[in-house]
Amino acid sequence: MNKNTLILAVAGLACLLAGPLAAETPKEEQEAFQTYFKKRFPNVPEDDFKNGAYAIDPVGRENWEAIEEFPPYENSISNGETMWNKPFANGKGYADCFPDGPAIQGKYPYWDKARGLVVTLPLALNECRAANKEEPLKYQKGPIADLVAYIAFESRGQITKVEIPEDDPRALEAYQKGKQFYFARRGQLNFSCAQCHLGNSGTKLRTEILSPALGHTTHWPVYRSEWGEMGTLHRRFAGCNEQVRAKAFKPQGEEYRNLEYFLTYMNNGLELNGPGARK
Repeated sequence: MNKNTLILAVAGLACLLAGPLAAETPKEEQEAFQTYFKKRFPNVPEDDFKNGAYAIDPVGRENWEAIEEFPPYENSISNGETMWNKPFANGKGYADCFPDGPAIQGKYPYWDKARGLVVTLPLALNECRAANKEEPLKYQKGPIADLVAYIAFESRGQITKVEIPEDDPRALEAYQKGKQFYFARRGQLNFSCAQCHLGNSGTKLRTEILSPALGHTTHWPVYRSEWGEMGTLHRRFAGCNEQVRAKAFKPQGEEYRNLEYFLTYMNNGLELNGPGARK
């Protein structure tokens, strides 16, 4: 794809996704989104997008594969398994809230029609705790990241399949709000999510290769060397906002849940392979 063709493709996709919902359905937007990245990176197998920047960065991938031989998130998985199996004070446990077992990440996020909101996995876990008179876990790191790491590990191989119920316009509105968030410029640097991970995906920002948005939600939670610990997807959302010198939103607030809903829907069809390790 030459430079002029790339500029036209980016502009066309941005107009398509940022335009009124009356013009395109979410399914058509998803197809355009995925087709854009497949054409932008024609040598990347479709399923490899789940590996983020390492799908397009051979040097980084070599280092990452070496790290994955002794992954830094192993302790988190173990800690999360212990948490899953440890009864609450009332004698019940997570299994009472999630009777299908820990391999449940593929079910999230989803639209809860009864309450009219997007439910993410961390939110559901804390709601389980609240129902059993347990204190909520903080959403960015620590025990919640360990618990989700265990669930992600047990869920490896599941396919992303977020649904937007056609019979509930509120679900479409949540998707739309997430989409608007993704394309909105914010902060002192006046950057949007799309500027880095759509139009400039594959290019370098300082020493970092900007990862393509296709695959962004498949491998969380993540152990980042920069953090020296595990972190959740909403921690990364907050960090990105702060990098453009904008005030971060509340983790698991409506803004980030809707963003996760939109972005995960864009990644439908990709395999889940969390937890992950990144720089």
